Amino acid sequence: MLIPTIGLEVHVQLKTRSKMFCACPVEYGAGPNAHTCPVCLGYPGALPVMNLEALKMSALTGLMLGCTVPEVCKFDRKNYFYPDMPKNYQITQFDAPICSGGAVPLHDFAYPKDAQKSIAHPGKTVRLTRIHIEEDVAKSQHFETSTGIDFNRAGTPLMEIVSEPEIDTPEEAFAYLTALQQILVYGGVSDADMEKGQMRCDCNVSVRPEGQAELGVKIEIKNMNSISGVRRALAYEIERQTAAVQRGETLIQSTRRWDDDAGQTFQMRVKESSHDYRYFPDPDLLPVRTSVFMDEVRSRRPELPAEKRERFVRDFGCTDYDASVLASDQALAAYFDAAAQGATKPKNVANWIINDLLSALAAAGKTVADCPISAHALDELVNLIDAGTISSSQGKTVFAEMFASGQSAAQVVEEKGLKQVSDVGAIEALCDQAIAASAKAVAEYKAGKMQAINSIKGQVMKLSQGKANPVVVSEILTRKLAE
Repeated sequence: MLIPTIGLEVHVQLKTRSKMFCACPVEYGAGPNAHTCPVCLGYPGALPVMNLEALKMSALTGLMLGCTVPEVCKFDRKNYFYPDMPKNYQITQFDAPICSGGAVPLHDFAYPKDAQKSIAHPGKTVRLTRIHIEEDVAKSQHFETSTGIDFNRAGTPLMEIVSEPEIDTPEEAFAYLTALQQILVYGGVSDADMEKGQMRCDCNVSVRPEGQAELGVKIEIKNMNSISGVRRALAYEIERQTAAVQRGETLIQSTRRWDDDAGQTFQMRVKESSHDYRYFPDPDLLPVRTSVFMDEVRSRRPELPAEKRERFVRDFGCTDYDASVLASDQALAAYFDAAAQGATKPKNVANWIINDLLSALAAAGKTVADCPISAHALDELVNLIDAGTISSSQGKTVFAEMFASGQSAAQVVEEKGLKQVSDVGAIEALCDQAIAASAKAVAEYKAGKMQAINSIKGQVMKLSQGKANPVVVSEILTRKLAE
């Protein structure tokens, strides 16, 4: 039996206003080559100047992931020739990166839905080797007979987050990337949108015989741009390597690309080793003393997704699933936090958000940021239901009107006359009418068919035009039918 081993190198564009070593703005979607200068175009004599905010964001990422931030880090030159790297070298970090160690915790709901019931190692933590900073390269655009290069991306601050080779399955890789993406967004260091290239992934995968300690030949799948794509590519590559070894073939360290339409990987080149890049310290950039900014960085550490999930369960009575859904998106978590603060039963607020609000937003093509129902307004609606002022079914009607008009729950209830009737005397009279008109159901109930009471309840609700408090109705009917 062959055992797969996976390590991931995740490239993350930092959310800075300017590039890593020049003042050119970072802007997604700008016209080709609109944001360039002699530094990011690699003109002779143009000198780099470090982006302090990029250093702070990288150190913050390290704190969020439990890394060690050393007293000193430095920048190096990685030498290679490629059209998208105009200087013929990339400024990066080699032996003294901004962060070392750390880990990404995998939680159950970060796995693909179809794999959440068969997680091999629940609560697993994937260790990190390092995080280093480098400048992004330009973007090549291939046309029918030519290739164009857009240097807008060249020089964008880029973090490379390198895991240890201890991911066992494509599903664990999926969970790792999902959990990491959430943490990056929570920290405000990156939008981490893979469709926009703000987060990209190189996958290193190998197979080895069970019982063999030494890892197999490492093969890299380059520039993956979706989490689900990573899962599919790894599943294919593990199967391909396993079949090759079983046929007696010798695998060669190489770089491959994933073709999602074909569902296959294809070899691009034989993989270089680190010495092929001839690293040496960049003579234009001094080493960085991180102690200068670490106090500020510590003050910027947010409540992380795992901490937020734990608090939602502890303080608001959410289930693990509810807490995971609510904490998966930072804006959604903030919305729930605000709504739950004034709620008599915060768990019910969570239910309304997950079961009703998210569906309504999806149907309307809206996000939490432009939701027509404020957190306070939803809290008001749920409190009206919990207090018995309106029923749950009436709540659905009120919610729909609130979403459409932006009115408060109280306004909708007043305008539509939906206030629930809880007057015992009035409801008793209605129950008497319903009992008198439901001889068959009464007989069945008294004969032991307990569900027959639902038919009588329905009659009461019909007589009250849906306004009778169903809890009071149940209590009165149960008492009267027992007489």
